[in-house]
Amino acid sequence: MARKKREEPSTEPKQSGSDLVPCNRPEGIEQQIINYADELKENAHVMGNHGMSKGEFRRSGLFRAAVERLRGQQVTDMTEKKQFIAWALEKLKLSDKIISYDFEGSNDRHDYKVVLPGNWQSLIEAKGCLDGNNVNIFERPNNADEFLIWSLCQNPGSDPKNSVRSGITRLGAELITEGQKKHVDALIVWDMLCGLSRTCPKILEERCIEVDGRRLPPPCIYLFPRGIPDPKYNPDPPVWELKDVRLAEALLTEFGGDMRDVTEVHIKVQMNGQIKERQTTLIRDQETVFQSGWIELKRT
Repeated sequence: MARKKREEPSTEPKQSGSDLVPCNRPEGIEQQIINYADELKENAHVMGNHGMSKGEFRRSGLFRAAVERLRGQQVTDMTEKKQFIAWALEKLKLSDKIISYDFEGSNDRHDYKVVLPGNWQSLIEAKGCLDGNNVNIFERPNNADEFLIWSLCQNPGSDPKNSVRSGITRLGAELITEGQKKHVDALIVWDMLCGLSRTCPKILEERCIEVDGRRLPPPCIYLFPRGIPDPKYNPDPPVWELKDVRLAEALLTEFGGDMRDVTEVHIKVQMNGQIKERQTTLIRDQETVFQSGWIELKRT
């Protein structure tokens, strides 16, 4: 079978008054981080009571070891993430949108179990920024009526647009290659830095709530396909509607969101000769905000 001419993937989102994610990292933050890191590295030998000269300090590896220790602590510290999720879920419980919630991360392959009216089981896996390999580490529990990834990016220097695009791309690849055990129904992008360290146009539109003296915008919701994309049997599966992913709908209504905050993630898959390819399209409010080209799926 002859192989079709391959379309080059798009490198920039198609825009029509919107964007892949509305928020932005602070202007100039990347250069500030670079400058501060350089200054810290250059002057690290004068900090602390190690008693070493500059040359001895650099040869000792102490600075690198300290940086790796801090990095590991930052990666594993769930305190702020847990506090934010617990605060949001408690609000849902007080307004009777959910029955109960429990943190189960220490015992299971997911972090939270939320019970909604009708004994509907919504299970959550909490992630940080979406541009790392950690995004792929999860498994949908068998008892989940719905399964959501909740991204809480604690790095104010991370580019939210690249993070979300990378995360959706990775989750799509997992869905196609691993099937039901990696089936995500929705992605929530919402954390303690929204509107604070990252500017958000929702606040300028007065679409926000007051939290501890600051304004917090509603979450961004990304709805995924109902089924598993398959080139022969299901090449273009339909996407969930918001009402079908009950926890996502509850969060959006509780915190002042509307359909402007909901993005459909369409994943198509096809065979190009012997090569499996996929295309990802993001649609918000009936407008395409991002579309990739047909990209080879290299995973098996």
